[in-house]
Amino acid sequence: MDNRTDTDKKDRLLVVWTSSDREVALRMLFMYTRNAKRMGWWDDVRLLIWGPSAKLLSEDEELKAYIRDMKDIGIELIACKACSDGYGVSDALSDLGVEVMYVGELFTEMLQDGWTTITF
Repeated sequence: MDNRTDTDKKDRLLVVWTSSDREVALRMLFMYTRNAKRMGWWDDVRLLIWGPSAKLLSEDEELKAYIRDMKDIGIELIACKACSDGYGVSDALSDLGVEVMYVGELFTEMLQDGWTTITF
């Protein structure tokens, strides 16, 4: 049983990045995710890199710089191991400081635990 109040549940944001669209990453996802943490809109911010976004990130130096900045300001970075292994980019993501792991169970737990979730 979850004993937290509704107010407690509003402090955790999960951003799920699945798109291989670079403009979506730069102009929406990264902008909001970084500001959500930097401006204190959310206490805990996690970015889940899942699917084609893993490949895009591994190939784009500007996106890598944004990811490093996100890590530096305290955003937790997670990538789906099955996806990143499939694209052959798990080591590249790990080198960026992204935790590469199987995420199905974790994702389910976050949803069931009331994390506010947005997907790009």
